[in-house]
Amino acid sequence: MPDAKDDFKVETWNSKPAKGSAGKTGLWRTFRPVINHEKCTRCEICVLFCPEPCIELDQEDKSHKKGKIIIDYDYCKGCGICANECPQHCIDMIKETEFLKDEEKEDK
Repeated sequence: MPDAKDDFKVETWNSKPAKGSAGKTGLWRTFRPVINHEKCTRCEICVLFCPEPCIELDQEDKSHKKGKIIIDYDYCKGCGICANECPQHCIDMIKETEFLKDEEKEDK
């Protein structure tokens, strides 16, 4: 038994989501989050709430003084949490089929 309360140590384990912990999950998506970068204030609430986490702030991007919020679509499940939590309402969930139509047009 420890002599003093300062000698008593408890080890804890924190679980944190890691990108790709379930593999590339972007193929599951039926809706894709699309950011309106003009309205985005870079508050990073979307980064905080993303469960995968596949949203991050690219501080190297000079298009804004704080950087640019980017989404890694290889891992995005399209859950929509980012869009629901965004205080500026600058993330729209767009049907994945809309992007497929655009890609087909580009291929022609």
